[in-house]
Amino acid sequence: MPRKPTPAAARTVPNQVRIIGGQWKRTRLVVADLPGLRPTPDRVRETLFNWLGQDLTGWRCVDAFAGTGALGLEAASRGAADVLLVEDEGSLVEQLRAVVARLGAANVRVQRGNAIKVLPALRPGSVDLVFLDPPFDAQLFDKALAAAVPALAPEGQVYLEAPAAWDQAALAAHGLALVRHLKAGAVHSHLLRRAA
Repeated sequence: MPRKPTPAAARTVPNQVRIIGGQWKRTRLVVADLPGLRPTPDRVRETLFNWLGQDLTGWRCVDAFAGTGALGLEAASRGAADVLLVEDEGSLVEQLRAVVARLGAANVRVQRGNAIKVLPALRPGSVDLVFLDPPFDAQLFDKALAAAVPALAPEGQVYLEAPAAWDQAALAAHGLALVRHLKAGAVHSHLLRRAA
């Protein structure tokens, strides 16, 4: 008689998120069981891409703390011309490269590195959208914003996930203004652009 799987065995099945729009819609991405890895939920990404518009044709994007790559791959799926996935953890870099190869995503590049160092090395004014979703316990928010802003094109935008809402004064210190805000559970999502 076959044994039923134990609850512990059931938990070893990898968690997944999915790309929700564009050419790779419904593609599943594995979420590795690593400390601090917290992919943006499908519902939040759906709201974000409603804010941005569904068609990102021609956009240049950077997913600075890529993790699963869900944000950057979502942008690429919706037509972004160039997406850079930056990730420091070696096992995640290999996973991202495998996904990019499986999708045949010629518009996506994977770079292993520290986002705080990679962002300032980008050509000033060359990026339309930077995704910032750093590990919440690392306290990298100010450093990440400071590193991202010089790379932004004049009409460029930053998406920031954080455990608390950022007010206008804190954003103004980085030359940014709040466009949209969403609270989902313990996560605050912010869409930002250069202040006028």
